[in-house]
Amino acid sequence: MEEQGKHRILMVSDFFYPNFGGVENHIYYLSRCLIKLGHKVVVMTHAYGNRSGVRYMTGGLKVYYVPWKPFLMQNTLPTFYGTLPIVRTILIRERISLVHGHQAFSTLCHEALMHARTMGYKVVFTDHSLYGFADVGSVHMNKVLQFTLADVSQAICVSHTSKENTVLRSGLPPERVFVIPNAVDTAVFKPAPERLSNHEIIIVVISRLVYRKGADLLVEVIPEVCRIHPNVRFIIGGDGPKRVRLEEMREKHSLQDRVDMLGAVPHAKVQSVLITGHIFLNSSLTEAFCIAILEAASCGLLTVSTRVGGVPEVLPDDMIVLAAPDPSDMVQAITKAIHLLPQIDPQAMHGRMKKLYSWHDVAKRTEIVYDRALKCSNQNLVERLPRYLSCGAWAGKLFCLVMIINFLFWRLLQLWQPDRDIEVVPNINLTNLQNGDETWDSPADES
Repeated sequence: MEEQGKHRILMVSDFFYPNFGGVENHIYYLSRCLIKLGHKVVVMTHAYGNRSGVRYMTGGLKVYYVPWKPFLMQNTLPTFYGTLPIVRTILIRERISLVHGHQAFSTLCHEALMHARTMGYKVVFTDHSLYGFADVGSVHMNKVLQFTLADVSQAICVSHTSKENTVLRSGLPPERVFVIPNAVDTAVFKPAPERLSNHEIIIVVISRLVYRKGADLLVEVIPEVCRIHPNVRFIIGGDGPKRVRLEEMREKHSLQDRVDMLGAVPHAKVQSVLITGHIFLNSSLTEAFCIAILEAASCGLLTVSTRVGGVPEVLPDDMIVLAAPDPSDMVQAITKAIHLLPQIDPQAMHGRMKKLYSWHDVAKRTEIVYDRALKCSNQNLVERLPRYLSCGAWAGKLFCLVMIINFLFWRLLQLWQPDRDIEVVPNINLTNLQNGDETWDSPADES
């Protein structure tokens, strides 16, 4: 029999290891902490290269790399119904009780949540990004989000700014949206053993070199900072389409000896890059919550960042210098940060971060959301359809048609392969396994 109060959770997103980023880290660390709390967690993502099938990660985290290939920005091609058979199989095989989807522009997330609701499962959605309301792409994405969240049990956002944005975009009642911030692994991100000298100031940038991350802003800021402060050197880690512009800037201003371009930095080596610097520079133009800022602060770096999205909520005022996303304002903020450096104690900053942010705390708060989601009433398709109709005069009818076809397809699958014919996998009790005892929960133990 399943332990009282413990959940069987399926995490779903297009973004997971071996890809690196804020969403990937969030899913990985949250899953590990939930496992430590006694829950069963399984991750579902698409195949990455030859990484396909079932893999196990540290701590016993089981990952399904389904044989779907990404077609754009690590997203799978939208199929609406193509993923239903494999999602159904995983839900039954792993005896899942709740599905947790991550990231608004993950196609696999939206489809898995739709299939889970069709099959009667409770679903939770976490939004990690901010979107606008004016451009065509945002309008389309907001309508997709409205469709997904029309029937979601509970939603989570990583900042209060993100919550406001999600509520406005989706029309979801605010009382069903919770704010649970990201966290940082302070055991990994530690300051350098010895304090760095201030004779040469090193500013570190670790980011994807794309427009949204403010790479064009860096092109204008770096030469001016180097002109004003002869003792400043930049280390830039990351790759992307805007890398060419940064390299051209370095050549144009003859800054080869003052701007180091590292290229893509594996996440395992991020800490070793951060501890070589004094200041961390974040130039994002939009950000719901920046985990990179937490990692830098945990390593004892003073942060300079654009004042966008949920960034002002991340750190206390004495640990970050904020600026408008404008080159002149950014240069002034960097100058202010350089003058503040003598007051910064990296070890003290690391100690504060250990108290402010913990993945264990994030897992405990997420656990409360799961409990609330599972208490939501069960409704059949006819009772759920009015929620989709409220999404718009034409879009509402289209969403209803999509859900009705999905329901019929699910019933057809049940006739073709009944639930009882899908083999249920045994469950390893990881808590006992860590103590040296292997215990297996057989399907016969399930009531």
